[in-house]
Amino acid sequence: MLYSGKWNREELDYCALNNQWHVVADSKEVNNNRPKAIRLLGEELVLWRDSENKIYAWKDYCGHRGAKLSLGCIKNGNIECPYHGWRYDAKGNCTFTPAHPNNIPPSSKRLIFCHYAEEKYGFIWVSLLEPLRPIPFFPEWDKPNFRKVVAGPYYYKANALRSLENFIDASHFPFVHANLNGLPDAPEEIKKYTVNQDDCGLHSSEISVFQPYGDHRGIPVTARYCYSVLNPTTAYFEKKTGDIERFCTFFNATPVDEDECIIWLIVAINFGHDLTLEQILSRQNTVFEQDRIIVESQRPVRLPLDPRQEMHLSSDRMGLEYRRWLKILGLKAREVILSETRESDF
Repeated sequence: MLYSGKWNREELDYCALNNQWHVVADSKEVNNNRPKAIRLLGEELVLWRDSENKIYAWKDYCGHRGAKLSLGCIKNGNIECPYHGWRYDAKGNCTFTPAHPNNIPPSSKRLIFCHYAEEKYGFIWVSLLEPLRPIPFFPEWDKPNFRKVVAGPYYYKANALRSLENFIDASHFPFVHANLNGLPDAPEEIKKYTVNQDDCGLHSSEISVFQPYGDHRGIPVTARYCYSVLNPTTAYFEKKTGDIERFCTFFNATPVDEDECIIWLIVAINFGHDLTLEQILSRQNTVFEQDRIIVESQRPVRLPLDPRQEMHLSSDRMGLEYRRWLKILGLKAREVILSETRESDF
């Protein structure tokens, strides 16, 4: 089945995503003067900060006449609509209507849609519904011996779940990243590995591969990868290239729509102290541009959760377990939505 059009809210992949945390912006992109428009899961949202710098994510919609709040501004810690100047506080209450300044503002609760927003690791995270899982843990973030570099954002005309599955797949290295992460004329066998699940997500055992240009130093290495999927759109790998050398990547794919995503990375390394920022970013940019071309070509656009729709080998185990996990999350989320609907009927 070739999926087309916008997200189908009933499909399990959408259900698995709408109550999960997603990176949507760099924290520095949103100040307390101007709101910012974003898109998540096909929904137009507005990010804004109050006078205490707290972040909010709302539907990009003014309940008065439907204008986009993202075209407005922030005044006295309230967001102001660009159309008629109506202002709303952080709780979604209308506080001022310029055409009738002495009137008590109308109730706006039913027409202002507030979502969930938090900040962590220098990113803004949003969940459309009450999140069922916490914001993922990035192990190297607070370790001073690791240099952290933000790479991207990379804009893909591709599905976020397809993009994440590509990130946790080592068998494409010799072909998509030829002569960087593998040798196309001498591809290595991917030996069997295990995948376990805990409260934090999915985790692979070590996957060992030779890489002729293994990291930002441009040297050959035998890399030992351990992959984790921490949330439906957040993954991580720890790449061991020596006894103590570690190259770690915290990966996030914003599901803008079913066929569009934005990739946000934080790279953490404890070696190569003389490496320039340009050297680090150059390798990341090259690798993720190579990935973009392939992932944008995949069909169907959306990741099939039915294992019968595509063929699989033992080297695909991490991706296959990811698909099964997404299906379980989607079923659980759908049941939560159905139970809330049943309760609201009484």
